[in-house]
Amino acid sequence: MATAGKNTKLRSQILDTALRLFSHRGYFNTSIHDICREAGVSIGAVYHHFANKDALARALFDDMLARMEVALSDILACHATCHKRCDAIIAFLFALAGQSPEIMRYILDARHHEFMPEAKPLGTSRPYALLRQCIEGGIRSGAVRPLDPQVAVEAAFGGAIRMIQLHLDGVLEQPLPHYLTQTQECAWRAIRI
Repeated sequence: MATAGKNTKLRSQILDTALRLFSHRGYFNTSIHDICREAGVSIGAVYHHFANKDALARALFDDMLARMEVALSDILACHATCHKRCDAIIAFLFALAGQSPEIMRYILDARHHEFMPEAKPLGTSRPYALLRQCIEGGIRSGAVRPLDPQVAVEAAFGGAIRMIQLHLDGVLEQPLPHYLTQTQECAWRAIRI
């Protein structure tokens, strides 16, 4: 049992290091040797858990999407109205960008199709489906205008994503939380009845 725990910890250490390096240097400018050196692990340890750098990048991407799916599912379960759900989703995304900018940078900035050509686009991922589910529920309840759900998802969350990108680029004059309420208000105005 102790070996399983050690393997899980080692795998997490490798993934965390890869995330940090991929998000700062880029996928193509990071080698397996760089990851080993930064993580303080042997190359054998990396290859024990991942077949190659592509598999490591894919595992990292899948892990992040799974974590986002859990968080978004919790938000949908905890909030009854589309308005409250949208506000909570934007607050979650802003908090994630502040606490773990590497995750947001990897999800938003990495050109995943260049190194994971078999990966489906983010717009077909389970987290995106949950965003769409939130909006479709709002349309059904009459709280959201009868828009094409794809357009409504982009209108509701696209501005927040852009603010996060500006935050990651260091362009914003104030810390990201300063813009939360205004971003939530603009998002809701864009889709409400």
